Amino acid sequence: MSVSLSKDLQQKYNVRAMPVRKDDEVQVVRGIYKNREGKVTACYRRKYIIHVERITRDKANGAQVNVGVQPSNCVITKLKLDKDRKKILERKALGRTRKKEDAAATTTIASSSAMANVD
Repeated sequence: MSVSLSKDLQQKYNVRAMPVRKDDEVQVVRGIYKNREGKVTACYRRKYIIHVERITRDKANGAQVNVGVQPSNCVITKLKLDKDRKKILERKALGRTRKKEDAAATTTIASSSAMANVD
């Protein structure tokens, strides 16, 4: 379940999205709970939802239960980094830089070959 990174994290790590996990801090950007922030307390892969710390509702008997939020409606504002996640960030950033370099190289090759055929 991947979640988009916030704009400042996207610029910092050169990555658009990361798989969400427990202890990441997210902000809900769509839906009923828009603009709510909190720490992820649980990720249910089977239901494709995440539970965020302060997003709850009251049951009829007065008990509070967590409300599931779609990960696509959230943005990660703070990552919990460990060695594995740092590797993922480095790998994704490297792939994005290579893709940009390849795109620049193909456009210069295409423009030079097009000009060679003008004569």
